[in-house]
Amino acid sequence: MNKLKLAVMAMIVSGNVTAFAGGILTNTNQSISFLRNPARDAAIGIDGVYSNPAGVAFLNEGFHLGINWQYAHQTRTITSTNPYLALGRKNQGLSEKSYEGVADAPCIPSIQAAYNKGDWSFQFNFSVPGGGGKCEFADGLGSFESVVGNIASKFMTLDGFATQLNAATNKFAPLYAALGGKAPAAIPTYGVSGYDMDGYMQGRQYYFGFQIGTAYKINKDLSVYGGLRLLYGTATYKAKISNIQVKTGEGYINFGDFLPNVAPQAMQDASVAASHLDILNKAQQAGFEMTDEMKNAQTSLAEGLNSLKESQGQLSTLAKYSEGVNLLCNQSSLGIAPIIGVDYRFKNFNFAAKYEFKTQIRMKNESTVNEASEIAAVNKFRDGEEVNEDAPALLTVGVQWSPIENVRVNAGYHHFFDKDADWYNNTQQQLAHNTSEYLFGAEWDINEKFTVSAGGQITDYGLTDKYMNDMSFVVDSYSVGFGFEYKLNDMVKLSASYFQTNYSKYDRVTSTQPRVSDTFTRTNRVLGIGCELTF
Repeated sequence: MNKLKLAVMAMIVSGNVTAFAGGILTNTNQSISFLRNPARDAAIGIDGVYSNPAGVAFLNEGFHLGINWQYAHQTRTITSTNPYLALGRKNQGLSEKSYEGVADAPCIPSIQAAYNKGDWSFQFNFSVPGGGGKCEFADGLGSFESVVGNIASKFMTLDGFATQLNAATNKFAPLYAALGGKAPAAIPTYGVSGYDMDGYMQGRQYYFGFQIGTAYKINKDLSVYGGLRLLYGTATYKAKISNIQVKTGEGYINFGDFLPNVAPQAMQDASVAASHLDILNKAQQAGFEMTDEMKNAQTSLAEGLNSLKESQGQLSTLAKYSEGVNLLCNQSSLGIAPIIGVDYRFKNFNFAAKYEFKTQIRMKNESTVNEASEIAAVNKFRDGEEVNEDAPALLTVGVQWSPIENVRVNAGYHHFFDKDADWYNNTQQQLAHNTSEYLFGAEWDINEKFTVSAGGQITDYGLTDKYMNDMSFVVDSYSVGFGFEYKLNDMVKLSASYFQTNYSKYDRVTSTQPRVSDTFTRTNRVLGIGCELTF
């Protein structure tokens, strides 16, 4: 029955809500140019204020402004296999169930601005480099439904023990009589054969980034950049378990109404088990010949009695959650980190690199959880607590090649230093390695006004079974994007794009007998439109 505590733990630990391309906690698609060709790390354009800030210095003198709007739709699907799920009222006796979370981000804005004068470029960027949406699991998650199912299973196990005690009462009745005692009366069972519940979880998370910096052209082919990014993080987590019921011979009964009957039943079971154990011990002391059956009964009764005593001690904890659980936690934080970059042109090649330093983030809670809990994970959301959620350092390198004047071919590499960040409970150490991304793409100016582009990205996370869970997960993926740009006049460019991420499946097996496993996957689709202005 103590497994109910884990249900509460599981339901309130929801992780990052990310509807973008990039690392575990970082979004890299901050422009429409990225959506139609992700390999922008060495491209020269106003979107480079984010992706290649040193290269922005090579734009013409004047004021450049990029305005971007994106709409992202994502699903997260976890297929859980657990024998406890078969006991659920809504599960039709099946031990496998799928849980789907839907994340919508209807308006993801970003702005890049630069003023170039002489060898200098003064830049500003507003973006959402972390989080970016709301994810909702309308039916909760398998991690806490299976725990509620385990409660029903626990009572069914205790029912089996009560049945064994009644059989032992009949079997050892002659022994009681021979030793001058009286066998205890038969005891009833709990009568539990299933459960019902409602679950819900929602997480909303945004990291707003405000970046300022300056690029300087050392000569006609080499530029450098230095800047700072301020991150403001805000998140809200809502979760609940409600309408917990157990199925008995009288139908489904609210767990809160059923629970008061448990204590006297457990005490009665314990009393009968203690009586049987006592009579067997007396028989052994009196020199009775102990059969294998009697010896086995001594062992099983001792183990069962210990289990019953443990269950009795957990009743007060169960009572706290008998009517379900509700959680509301708001988090916020500020962090700041430097960014440096370099861009070098050589003939028809352009090379660039950027390094974003780690941003220390300590999310402060405003929560309905006011007191310390015996459940360790609940304390992550205790009111006033500060939670480590660093944005990891990021190194990007890229190259752009123009084989002919109106065609540009791009390649890039991203490396996220996840394991050097500081996350809650040091979960970053559960990763096998840091995240790496490989990017490629091409752009073709069909004529003076119309440009088309396309590209892709491969993301490799260092996932392990220990790191993965159904509250927060990522999956290795490859992404493709395409779109166009139309030059309305010398001052205005319009663009549109589509970007889709195709995820692999990750299988995690936590037990083979009985089989307990999860399969994780996601979907992600993004539409974007943008406008670039030059003055």
